[in-house]
Amino acid sequence: MATISLEHVTKRYPDGTEAVRDLNLDISDGEFIVFVGPSGCGKSTALNMIAGLEDISSGDLRIGGKVVNQLTPKDRDIAMVFQTYALYPHMTVRQNMAFPLKIAKVPQDEINRRVTEAAELLELTEHLDRKPANLSGGQRQRVAMGRAIVRNPQAFLMDEPLSNLDAKLRGQMRTSIARLQQRLKVTTVYVTHDQTEAMTLGDRIMVLRLGVMQQVGTPQELYDYPANLFVAGFIGSPSMNFMPGQLADGGLKWPLGDVSLPAEVVRRLEEDKAPRDVIVGIRPENFEDAELVEGAKRDQGSIMSVKPEVLESLGSDVLAYFPVPRPEASQVAELERVAAEVGTGDAPGSGSTFVARLSPATRARVANSFDLWFDTHKLHLFDAHTGRALGR
Repeated sequence: MATISLEHVTKRYPDGTEAVRDLNLDISDGEFIVFVGPSGCGKSTALNMIAGLEDISSGDLRIGGKVVNQLTPKDRDIAMVFQTYALYPHMTVRQNMAFPLKIAKVPQDEINRRVTEAAELLELTEHLDRKPANLSGGQRQRVAMGRAIVRNPQAFLMDEPLSNLDAKLRGQMRTSIARLQQRLKVTTVYVTHDQTEAMTLGDRIMVLRLGVMQQVGTPQELYDYPANLFVAGFIGSPSMNFMPGQLADGGLKWPLGDVSLPAEVVRRLEEDKAPRDVIVGIRPENFEDAELVEGAKRDQGSIMSVKPEVLESLGSDVLAYFPVPRPEASQVAELERVAAEVGTGDAPGSGSTFVARLSPATRARVANSFDLWFDTHKLHLFDAHTGRALGR
């Protein structure tokens, strides 16, 4: 096991394109960190530089305190698990897992011991004499992981290893990977574009945008305190709702009505010298049917009347989609840029629909007006021009 440090690491291609720019990150021994972001953000490039599969244009990469910029991948003592399983079809599971050890000329007794231990850990013992064609997708991915585990590396590097699995298998494998890392305590860097994977797996998450680190922190930190509009829109499912607004006289004016902000929020905004024009963000789970909110909780929020166009019952909760006034294009320029990079088509809230996550006890009905409560203490405010979070 080892620490991994990236110090001002940049990847610049001959045409001048910077896939990763001035990346600074310290990964602790035994930590599970996830690199997340949309396609083309530089997360796989960053991983490949750690692996030695991409040259570093500038900066230093340290593994276990040692600068490894010039070391070949085989000399870095790391193991990679890719999106494709890359198993040898003519070999059994046992032979596939043992292959890297045979190449390294490890004694046969030691090979047998390591393969047996890895197979038990991954619940593959009964499949050791099968060939990949006779395994499910999840089992093949576990074999690929087993091939990495037997090497006893300083670190695991995983590049979207679950992308080829269906939704149910991805959920099962997420649990398996988390359990495995907790048992092995090996430093792990995991790349994904799926924010659900990132939130459920990582001790910490690093969010990348156009090759630049936007924020790094625990899943809860990124969810509760996003550093900017991009992180706020990327983390969370369904996505945060956004709408332009204006700050004035200790309150907020936006198309859904005037809102009095809590005194503590007003104080932080004043200290932050917040501009007048802002983007207001609110997560779907910070709404509720007003009839179901009572007492002190009701007093810390605001109520508006809405008419849902679509209701989706998920059993544990209900997603209500309701129309909101469509903002002017000039008011949502940064939202549109974020949407283009994330690949969502329309920026959340830049269209004409909000989504609220409600209790299954809600009496909301399609096309019927009802009172919707939202928590004013959970509003997120961003600079309308830069996207920077305000009043943090």
